[in-house]
Amino acid sequence: MLDIRNIVKQYSNHRALDDVSLHVPKGSIFGLLGPNGAGKTSLIRIINQITAPDSGEIYFDGELLNPKHIERIGYLPEERGLYKKMKIGEQMIYLAQLKGLEKQEAIRRIKYWFEKLNMDTWYDKKVEDLSKGMQQKVQFVATVVHEPDLIILDEPFSGFDPVNAQIIQEEILELNKKGATIIYSTHRMESVEELCDNIALINKSHKILDGAVKDIKRSYRNQTFTIEYEPKVSNGLTLTHTDLFEIVSENTTEEQTEITIRIDASKSLNEILLYLIPQVEIHQIKEIIPSMHDIFINQVTQSSTSNTANHE
Repeated sequence: MLDIRNIVKQYSNHRALDDVSLHVPKGSIFGLLGPNGAGKTSLIRIINQITAPDSGEIYFDGELLNPKHIERIGYLPEERGLYKKMKIGEQMIYLAQLKGLEKQEAIRRIKYWFEKLNMDTWYDKKVEDLSKGMQQKVQFVATVVHEPDLIILDEPFSGFDPVNAQIIQEEILELNKKGATIIYSTHRMESVEELCDNIALINKSHKILDGAVKDIKRSYRNQTFTIEYEPKVSNGLTLTHTDLFEIVSENTTEEQTEITIRIDASKSLNEILLYLIPQVEIHQIKEIIPSMHDIFINQVTQSSTSNTANHE
């Protein structure tokens, strides 16, 4: 859906994006990640044609990005963008018409979304009369009512309680199932694992990591496992003296012992099992794969350290 090639964006003496290239597959949910000030919002504004890059190109569905593509994009900005004094129903119709809908079609679709999200009594309310979470629902409807091919969500769950966050998450997944490509910019790593097929991580204007979530997590596997077991002998068993693995932690109760081990790179899990099975009754083995949160912290820290060393 998007082919972003070598984008550079400079603001005075600050380089917001430095030779950033990304590929957003059509029909995917794509996580755009990074700490505050990394360059994510600058890239989103360029995609939305709010600003232009100093150099580089963006292709939208195979065509060089141009003004006609704006009607095919829905954008929910982090800072929001509703008129506080205007009635919500009138505002939704106005915003839908800006995206190319005829008035009667806009009214039909707004009614559908208001009923679906339990907003049908809000039509004559003003934005300033709503809570932050209610305003966020209105903003979400404004983003998707024209059925865009590309939906860009910048921290879409901000201000939501857990129930409404779950409702909106389900709607995002449903829109994706119907064919929409979604760019999801967030700091919430747990939702990235739940929602995203692919991610890109930007730090200090540079892309430092990208790819399929499952492939990235697989690449960070480090041979660490949690094993729950019960000794086969009454006097217990201490698994501290073996060259097969390192014990990272151990927790023993009356019923069983749980250990976290890190296997030597030259060994296999099968070798560990051959060592354990004659001595213990194994209840569970679980590989510990780093979370996206752990990977995010690791990569940002490494990138920042590397940039500091290079400047020195």
